[in-house]
Amino acid sequence: MNIIEALILGIIQGITEFLPVSSSGHLVLLQRIFGIEEPVLLFNIMVHVGTLAAVCTVLWQDIWNILRKIIQPLTLLIIIGTIPAVIAALFIKDFIEEMHSSAAFLGFAFLITSALLVFSELFHKKLPLDKTAMEKTVKNEAAVKDRGKFNALDALVIGIFQAIAITPGISRSGATLAAGFFRGLSRDMAVRFSFLLSIPAILGALAMETLALGQTGLSGNIEAAPMITGAVSAAIVGFFSVRLMLKIVREKSLFGFAIYTGILGILVLIDCFGTQFFL
Repeated sequence: MNIIEALILGIIQGITEFLPVSSSGHLVLLQRIFGIEEPVLLFNIMVHVGTLAAVCTVLWQDIWNILRKIIQPLTLLIIIGTIPAVIAALFIKDFIEEMHSSAAFLGFAFLITSALLVFSELFHKKLPLDKTAMEKTVKNEAAVKDRGKFNALDALVIGIFQAIAITPGISRSGATLAAGFFRGLSRDMAVRFSFLLSIPAILGALAMETLALGQTGLSGNIEAAPMITGAVSAAIVGFFSVRLMLKIVREKSLFGFAIYTGILGILVLIDCFGTQFFL
């Protein structure tokens, strides 16, 4: 992997980690297109560090409020929401690795992401007005009302959707947002909880990749310059992606992302079963 490829992959990671289009799916796709075959574990660790820094920077107030008072309902909800992904990562690790090598599965997974975004938006638009209080009330007041209504079952459902999104091509942010919409959360609380839930998810991915790196060693891994380039670009782009996503979810719909992932899924399947130009 050269610096240009690392820069592109870092930018894509920074964008897609937080937009509902699947970062893992895009990275697998680009690595196939670039023909990158050397071990990328250490590179994946570095770009995950970059995106983790980005989300922590944007949501530092939320994170500080949690750290200042660890024992609180929101902390418990985050733990509940994280458990399904931990279980999935431990018990279906081999299946996930197999899916990374399947171009056909990647195409269908992009289509699943598209369907989730469409159906969750349609469902959310039909909710009673009091469940979308953000559109009619001051933001802070809406957040308080949301936290009062947000319960353990909501967190568990969102966590199950996040666990499903461990597979490449199914967007983690898209799946958790969809689950939040299906559970009747306001757009503001759904996107904030999705991003807060991404922190332990990214930390978990870092832990697994670091463990795997310890088992395989550094032999054949990528040089320092591309890794640093990827990490820095992922952090910078990720910072703006988080801010953009917060704005989009609050003020607009996710249909644009659904169209994008739908078209991308179709193109991947056409190339997989037909042209075989890239995959």
